[in-house]
Amino acid sequence: MILTVTLNPSVDISYTIPNLQLDITNRTDQVGKTAGGKGINVTRVIHELNKAVTATGFIGGHLGEGIVSELNKNGIKSDFLSIEGETRNCIAILHDGQQTEVLESGPTITDNENAAFLAHFKQSVDYADVITISGSLPKGLDEDYYVKLIQIATDLDKKTVLDTSKSSLSSVLESPFKPTVIKPNIEELSDLLGEKVSADAANLKVVLADELFSGIEWIVVSLGGNGAFAKHGDRYYKVSIPNINVVNPVGSGDATVAGIASALEDNLDDIPLLKQAMTTGMLNTMERITGHIDINHFDDLFNGVVVTEY
Repeated sequence: MILTVTLNPSVDISYTIPNLQLDITNRTDQVGKTAGGKGINVTRVIHELNKAVTATGFIGGHLGEGIVSELNKNGIKSDFLSIEGETRNCIAILHDGQQTEVLESGPTITDNENAAFLAHFKQSVDYADVITISGSLPKGLDEDYYVKLIQIATDLDKKTVLDTSKSSLSSVLESPFKPTVIKPNIEELSDLLGEKVSADAANLKVVLADELFSGIEWIVVSLGGNGAFAKHGDRYYKVSIPNINVVNPVGSGDATVAGIASALEDNLDDIPLLKQAMTTGMLNTMERITGHIDINHFDDLFNGVVVTEY
């Protein structure tokens, strides 16, 4: 079983307004509402890969109940910790070929809820083979909270996939407790190292050998339409992907995490793991709904991914 962690989930609301105007009333009948948050996207894709998955994190209020209800309706198991605060909304306004977002910060986690989730997580991890940890931290939690989760998982000899950025990621990299996999993009690598990182394979090979990444078994660097560059132990790989019809690229990184996690659970070798990760990411970009894949196209795309040791 794969356990997905989303500490700051949301109800994602999209409004399509072709000609958005400011300071007047705008109306639309094109509204989408779905359970959201990076880890929730990961959860849906793992489920669509026909793998056993359980979603956990903090959940609160009527909005939180709606998220759990949606997951249940889709046959996805959840094991969230209920909190006093209300789960947030995240609003996207689609207009004039652009997307304007309004993101609520979400609830503030109390000290008691903080401690309760660590105990809750330890129990949940005991039944999991792989754990994914995605997204930002809600207010009230220290920057090193993910370090605590990874320590619990490591102590129980569980594999972890971490997809976060900024101080949440740097705190983990500077700690003695390392995830199995991280999945930064070029911008996140540049932020971590405080210097401009290019997508050139030779440059990435030097960057990923930096001491900052010591102890990380897998580093998969997303390069968008140019595929990925990866490091596993002392081996490096350049991953090329076929041209596809991109409908909605949002959530493709989460779908990639889902592919990695399911590959880890199946103990796949390096090349099939990377091909699966890229395939699930591409499948997400071909769908209108974020965090969704059509498994019927899996084999064709999988066979089009080329992995070369660099």
